[in-house]
Amino acid sequence: MNAEVNLIFYFLSLFFAFFSRKIFLDNLGAEFIGLTGTLTNILGYLNLTELGISASVGYFLFKPLQSNNRQKIQEILSLLGYLYNWIGAIIFAGAFVISLFFPLIFTHANLGLGIIYFAFYSFLGSSLIGYFINYRQILLSADQKNYLVAIYYQSANLVKIALQIYLAYHYKNLYIWVVVEFLFGIIACIILNWKINKEYPWLKVNKKDGKALLKKYPEIITKTKQVFIHKIKDFVLVRSDELFIFLFVSLKMVAYYGNYMIIISKLISLFSAVTGSVGASVGNLVAEGDKKRMLNVFWEFTTIQHTIAAIISFSLYNFLEPFVTHWLGSEYIMDHKILILLIIFIYIANSRNAVDSFNYAHGLYADVWSAWAELIINVSITIICGLKWGIIGILLGKIGSLLSIVVLWKPYYLFTSGFKESVSIYWKGVLRNYTISFFAFFSATYILKQIPINPYHTIWSWIGYAAIGMVIFLTIDLTLTLLFAKGAKDSLNRIKRI
Repeated sequence: MNAEVNLIFYFLSLFFAFFSRKIFLDNLGAEFIGLTGTLTNILGYLNLTELGISASVGYFLFKPLQSNNRQKIQEILSLLGYLYNWIGAIIFAGAFVISLFFPLIFTHANLGLGIIYFAFYSFLGSSLIGYFINYRQILLSADQKNYLVAIYYQSANLVKIALQIYLAYHYKNLYIWVVVEFLFGIIACIILNWKINKEYPWLKVNKKDGKALLKKYPEIITKTKQVFIHKIKDFVLVRSDELFIFLFVSLKMVAYYGNYMIIISKLISLFSAVTGSVGASVGNLVAEGDKKRMLNVFWEFTTIQHTIAAIISFSLYNFLEPFVTHWLGSEYIMDHKILILLIIFIYIANSRNAVDSFNYAHGLYADVWSAWAELIINVSITIICGLKWGIIGILLGKIGSLLSIVVLWKPYYLFTSGFKESVSIYWKGVLRNYTISFFAFFSATYILKQIPINPYHTIWSWIGYAAIGMVIFLTIDLTLTLLFAKGAKDSLNRIKRI
């Protein structure tokens, strides 16, 4: 159900995302689009105050949901509501202090301080709704009912984008765009909470009990402290691109980079629509305690993620630049080396999902040293290389930190502390996935280059070129995967049963 609903909304939002980007750039300007990305990332840093509480609470909800322990569920959510009240207040205070420095931060921006402050506090208001009101949404995710969030939240989001497109095209007013963004955040909140009340009529949450419940559930705070460090690292690695680009390059390049990331995020979302809800399922699987079944599912999931990462990487390398040319114009194409580094980062980041999901399900967050190490490596390389090479240096920082911790350490931690098995088992299996992806990528790219079609000529030539390329790549990659990858045949049998 999660996969079906997510796929429907994926294709609906795909059209809106690309069409709206073109309208917004033409009618509101690259500076304003870059501003929204920068402000969002500033708020993202403030949201680190959340401390990873939601991840901890999600982990502690798996067993009471499995046993239908309603009292414990209510107590955990009451504790979450209490903590989120404090966090929301801290975020507001932090946002206010940061906003005092906007005249210095945006000295070179060609936008008035009025729209900058108006947009910032509107985005802040939408963010705080999640802390003061929408915190119960975590129950739907832990209960494998994320499709309900998608149905109501994404429906409101599509209506919002459609209205913003109309208003931007006809009025070209930045303030109107921001007002619509804020109002629909409130509307989505009202609708979602109505559905939660309907889905769980027995749910009674009392934030006032939170202080007493802190003593009853000290393990949540312990786990939260561990998750907090990992969340800081994840944010800097994944979410801070636009802020670093703004600091080291320009606000305009934030928008250019954002164009690439829209395409990349939508491509990733296509596959995440199917696999994105696996976290709660893996959590329930680990709670059952059948290690043989866990390992079988792990290898299925690992092979699927490597296959997805290879498909995304091949598609971006061969089709992204001509698509941007047709979509926005050739002037929006960035240095080709940026695309290559993005592909390396994206392959590592997406192929890691199986290890991350099982680490999360086992509650393995005690390796806080690895988070600090990854963060230090990332920031150090980013600052040194970013000052010299701009976006290329920023991406080198991301890749360097991933290779050292995600590729090498995290699998070791899972197999030794989670599965209680030798990590050599992991490497014997996963090296097959790397080899298959590498061979399929380069052989399919070479064959595709021999096809006498110019993808830059027209959008139809691009479609034909992309279709032929995907057939070539999938034929090679899927054949090799079924023949050599661990878990591939189990996945095929599972698909046949569905």
